Amino acid sequence: MAPSLPRLALTLGDPSGIGTEVILKALADSAIAQLAHLTLVGTRSLLNRSYLRLKQQGLEVADPEKFSLLEVSLDKNTEAQLQLGKGNRASGAASFAYLETAIAQTLAGNFQGIVTAPIAKSAWKMAGYDFPGQTEVLAERSQIKKFGMLFVARSPYTGWTMRTLLATTHIPLKQVSATLTPELMSLKLELLVQTLQDDFGLAYPTIAIAGLNPHSGEQGQIGTEEQDWLIPWLEQARQHFPKVKLIGPVPPDTLWVSCGQAWFKDGNIQTADGYLALYHDQGLIPVKLMAFDQAINTTIGLPFIRTSPDHGTAFDIAAQGIARADSMKAAIALAAELAQSRFCN
Repeated sequence: MAPSLPRLALTLGDPSGIGTEVILKALADSAIAQLAHLTLVGTRSLLNRSYLRLKQQGLEVADPEKFSLLEVSLDKNTEAQLQLGKGNRASGAASFAYLETAIAQTLAGNFQGIVTAPIAKSAWKMAGYDFPGQTEVLAERSQIKKFGMLFVARSPYTGWTMRTLLATTHIPLKQVSATLTPELMSLKLELLVQTLQDDFGLAYPTIAIAGLNPHSGEQGQIGTEEQDWLIPWLEQARQHFPKVKLIGPVPPDTLWVSCGQAWFKDGNIQTADGYLALYHDQGLIPVKLMAFDQAINTTIGLPFIRTSPDHGTAFDIAAQGIARADSMKAAIALAAELAQSRFCN
């Protein structure tokens, strides 16, 4: 008997951005639409309005009437305040409602994963929701304390897959050194190991861990964090994970060289199965440089699958019909793959 398809919820994101556009473009690809039982979570009137506008521009988009929709109604005042290309209180309230609805229905067992279209944190704050991002809402509503942001991208040139986990995320750079601790690193490493083994089928993974300072501190000459605690922590981690090959701390300026070669030239060269970056830009500059249109953000540690395209609401190009759906397609495909592996086999 063929395995059943996973059940995924797709939130429409901020209705003033490109969320509906990239979703409808992605679902126009039958190969993507058939990967899972997909349910859109949002407001039908806004979705239909986006569909008609894109069709009038001569673009290939999916007819939303052919897909299940979990309706999240907006009051007339909120809907009237929505402006394409401009996030505001109304768009923040709508996108937060879409996400909360998807989470509640997933925790109730109706879905096995969520694919989230982009939201605007500034619009959330205008609407009275003070969260750093969707990741934190997902974790809070799921009552999960241990979670992480893993960025996954598959090279269109070589087929090589890059997996990058951030140890710290949306905090000022000056807070990174104080926030990083052996306890935090152990939590993130454990999450990464579990994900590589359970979700990606890598029983004996290799993980490269970045240094914090230039040249990984150069034996204490350019910062002391590596000598003070990072290297001792890494030695203990090797003993704790005997089935995992841990490399590092690797100087941040050379950590990504082999990734670039594997991404653009040769997917068979020696690389790590996962990379642990210590702060936001250390991990995301190389990810976005190589894989801006392919990268996917997946929240690990949740009781369900969550993926999202690694781009924002792009208010500046909303309604122009030029948004690329590559990352949304990849997010749906990865969510289907991971949900299939975890729940359906």
